[in-house]
Amino acid sequence: MSDFYCDEALSGRTTVTVVAETDTVLAFEHTRPSYPVHIVVVPKQHTPSLVNLGDGGPALLAEVMTVVRQVAAAVAAEHGAAQVTTNLGEYQESKHLHFHVVYRGA
Repeated sequence: MSDFYCDEALSGRTTVTVVAETDTVLAFEHTRPSYPVHIVVVPKQHTPSLVNLGDGGPALLAEVMTVVRQVAAAVAAEHGAAQVTTNLGEYQESKHLHFHVVYRGA
């Protein structure tokens, strides 16, 4: 099972540029961005996906969404727009809940 977030970003093996952080959530600039602004928000605790919240449950999801909202609001305020996405199943390349907050450009 692939989990870039636990194996690389959260472990410190891959250096990331932190955008926001709480005790339970990390938001950082994507290491291989697809957009002019591309931020990833992840729970620090391994959480398989949006539909399988693992041991963190709905409380951890609420904490993650608080950070997603803050990051999306900041991106929208600076650039005039923001998009938030997550993936499930085969679309979810890294099997760790994560949200992309992006500004795709004009």
